[in-house]
Parts: sequence; C-alpha cells; structure tokens
Amino acid sequence: MDTTNTHYRALRGVLLPALLACITLAGCRSHGAAGEAPVAGSPAGEAVSFPEPGKAALKEGVFADPADLRRFAPGMSKRQLYALLGTPHFNEGMWGVREWNYLFNFRTPQRSEYFTCQFQVRFDGKGIAQGGYWKPQSCAALVEPPPPPTAGLPAALPQEPLRLAADALFAFDSAELSAAGRRAVDGVLGQVQRASEVQRIEVVGHTDRIGSPSYNQTLSTRRAEAVRSALVEGGVASGTIRAEGRGAAEPLVQCDQRSQPALIACLAPNRRVQISGRARID
Repeated sequence: MDTTNTHYRALRGVLLPALLACITLAGCRSHGAAGEAPVAGSPAGEAVSFPEPGKAALKEGVFADPADLRRFAPGMSKRQLYALLGTPHFNEGMWGVREWNYLFNFRTPQRSEYFTCQFQVRFDGKGIAQGGYWKPQSCAALVEPPPPPTAGLPAALPQEPLRLAADALFAFDSAELSAAGRRAVDGVLGQVQRASEVQRIEVVGHTDRIGSPSYNQTLSTRRAEAVRSALVEGGVASGTIRAEGRGAAEPLVQCDQRSQPALIACLAPNRRVQISGRARID
C-alpha cells in the first residue's frame, strides 16, 4: 500500500471540508481562540475545556494514524481506548477519571513540517466514552473518511466557501502569514494538489468594520494576496488563482457592543479569508 497516498487522502478531508466547510478560525485584527468540534455521535452543545498543551506529560505529542483515530466512537470503554489510542498525554489515570486528553501530530502535505491537534475523550461514571472533541475544530476533518476518487468527473469544491479566520493566519495588523497560517493553507493545498485540472480558485479577503474603509480595503487585499502567493508557492498554477479584498463590505454578523474587546470578539466571523473554486479530480 502506498502510505503517502493514504496519508494524503486523509489530509484531503482537512481544511477543505473543515476549512472549506467553515474552518472559521477567526479574524482580522484580534487574537481569536480556536473552536472545538465533536466527532460524529458525540453530544451536541456540550461545553469543552482543554488543558494547556504545555502541561502535557508528553509535550511533543505523537504522530497519529488517522485510520486508528477514525475507529474511535462513543460507547467504547477505557480499556478499548487504551488499546486503540494509548496512554493519555496529561497523566490522567484509568479509574474515576472523566476525561482523557491527547496531543496528536499530523504532517503537512510537504511532510517537512507538522502541526499538533488536541483530542479529548469524555467518559460517564462507568468509564464509557460519551464523546470525542478536537481543538482546533479543523482537526476533526483529518479523521473523516476520504471520498472515493471519481475518475474524469468534475469535482466541485464545497458550495460554501472555505473560511480561514484571519487571526489564525496572521499576526495583529499584519498581512504576512504566520507559521500556523501557512499550515492552515497547506491543508487547502493538499486537496488542490490532488486535482488534475484546477479550473478556477478565488481568494477573497474580508475585515471587520473597525478602522477606516480605505485601511480595511488595503488590509483585506494584502491578506488575500498572501494566501494566493502561498498556494502558488505550493505548486498551484498562478493563472488559476484570483485574489481580491472586499474590506468590511460583506459582514457575516452584525454587532453593537460598546466595549471594544467585546466588539472585536463579536466581529470575529467577519475577519476572514475565503477560498472557493472548482477542480477536476484525477
């Protein structure tokens, strides 16, 4: 079996269902916190709190096999999970513990770098798994089964554009991709590289309404161009990608908080870079 292709198919599901199906990390001008995404079958609406990665006993994490992670399901016992995922990474015990936490590493499509996801399993009083949760939420797509290849048929990117939160891509008031931002774009690049005929890709930058219209227009354009350049550097034909900025003209949410920090937090969904397009799969 070609393990590289297997890994690539797992990565295909990452930021193109989650990034392309709303990886909405957050923002343009403030630091936003990544969300938590439950695995299929987990209780909806449950509040989840993750420990600080620096407190892990195994701070470097482990490189996980997406096929193993895909086997997790609510209803499993702690013994079954121990056999499947190994020892939790935050010194959690076996008995009387209601959650296990892990740090799982995944390589980018270029394989020279990797990124880390947190995974938490919640148990009931009898030690039966009730749900599994990911942080950031885009990591949940890493373990989704890849779609079967459809030779020669047009494959549309999701109808809803992929939303990359600007705060997760750039430092404050910057249009230079951060290391985490490049990893996020790499997730999109993985799927684009699997396409034999990229017909059209549009990269559109958006800001919130804070600041002058001219400033926001310039910032949104520069950030869209930065994402476009990263895709081109990754091997996507430059002629297939168009980048533009739309400033604060197309908000997703409306906010009226008087406190500046509260207003910035509320406007987070508006600060984003969106990617959309169509491609043909090999």
